[in-house]
Amino acid sequence: MTPDNKFGGSFGPNEWLVDEMYEQYLKDPNSVDENWKVFFAGRNGTPKPSTPSTPPTPKREQAKVEAPAPVAPPAPQVQPVQSVPPVQPQTPAAPQTVRQAAQPLPTPAQPVAKPVKEISTPTAARVEPLRGVANRVVQSMEASLTVPTATSVRAIPAKLMIDNRTVINNHLKRARGGKVSFTHIIGYAMIKALRQMPEMNAFYTELEGKPAIGHPDHINLGIAIDLAKEDGSRQLLVPSIKGCEEMDFGQFWSTYESLVKKARKGTLTVEDFAGTTCSLTNPGTIGTVHSVPRLVQGQGLILGVGAMDYPAEFQGASEETIANLAISKVVTLTSTYDHRIIQG
Repeated sequence: MTPDNKFGGSFGPNEWLVDEMYEQYLKDPNSVDENWKVFFAGRNGTPKPSTPSTPPTPKREQAKVEAPAPVAPPAPQVQPVQSVPPVQPQTPAAPQTVRQAAQPLPTPAQPVAKPVKEISTPTAARVEPLRGVANRVVQSMEASLTVPTATSVRAIPAKLMIDNRTVINNHLKRARGGKVSFTHIIGYAMIKALRQMPEMNAFYTELEGKPAIGHPDHINLGIAIDLAKEDGSRQLLVPSIKGCEEMDFGQFWSTYESLVKKARKGTLTVEDFAGTTCSLTNPGTIGTVHSVPRLVQGQGLILGVGAMDYPAEFQGASEETIANLAISKVVTLTSTYDHRIIQG
């Protein structure tokens, strides 16, 4: 093998083809054309530089060989190159020494001010005084701001309560009629719990200017009722069921329903709101999970009932998955109490 570029690069990009023919010539000189055979036979290194129009001339020593004189390949016809006049370099123009005067920066145009329409402001909006029961609620809410409270939150499985409610309502449907709600059941359970823990049914007061705790003789359970008014607004009323500790479930249910009917008819009196010792509110009916309601003065406890549903992490599961995993619906109860009477 001869080194690369063995022909001095005289064939340009066709050098690879000449190399292949040269390799073929080395293996079998008769496998190439006679002209190439003579050319390769006369090459033993880098060829001498020659013009494209003149074929390579064999050396004199090679002329002494008895072999027939090599025939030079026909020279390719080369078009004469026309002479191009040299490009005269252009002399760069001399920089101008005259400095132009600095132009002042343009001042941005001021936005066109549009005239503002004058809007007539009413001297006063329509003000409706709060009278009667509504006025009493406002006073209670403002007074509740002075009550230091704490809140305990618990999530309780509701499967057993749901099943028992279904059994009760099916019995009422076949017998006397009527319907039991979850608020009825939770409210009555709250009364039974207060009978076992009467210290929760208390209120803060003062005795001769000193802090004191009052213990009512009865459990008067306040029921939060959300009512729609004729003008579309809503009103929260909290009348109370008096003497709940002596009632059975039937008596409690009947008194509860009578109080709700009075609230819807607008026949509640001030006495219906007086003497409340604890309250029950059920924001779960509007989808609230749990809340921290206000505790008014004169009460020691308010129980909030949240929405009854599957835990959030299982609400997207199928019914089959919930059944296989034995997942129960839960209800969240919040107990907000006066921290002055419940200090533990």
